[in-house]
Amino acid sequence: MSYAPRSRSARATGSYATIGLETEILGASPERLISLLFRGALTSVAQARLHLQAGNTAERGKALSKAIDIIDSGLKTGVDTERGGEVARLLVTSYDLIIRDLMLSNLHSDADRLAAAEKQLADLADAWYTAADPAFKQTPGS
Repeated sequence: MSYAPRSRSARATGSYATIGLETEILGASPERLISLLFRGALTSVAQARLHLQAGNTAERGKALSKAIDIIDSGLKTGVDTERGGEVARLLVTSYDLIIRDLMLSNLHSDADRLAAAEKQLADLADAWYTAADPAFKQTPGS
């Protein structure tokens, strides 16, 4: 019996996952896109936590950079501060605080600061899912 090399199998799995995500994104409503951004940011923060525990500094930095980029370039820029008023401004401030905590947790290898940022982000995600995309919580990978 012969098996494909693990790297080929891993590439195939990664490609399949990428196609699945692309398909989900192309057919998604604006609300679902925000939900997907939250999922991506939370996944990256969870990966960073695992890398912090394992002492993998470079991988932790990559995961946190990805999370910060999703929050800053995706979630934060999607907030309409003109129409959203004070609530929108407070949401942007919350994102800024999360980003700051993620950066400081990386700089100082601070698990407590990382956990605080992860909790704040998870709380915002849960509020979003409840208010705008309740079906998302029941989808696989949530």
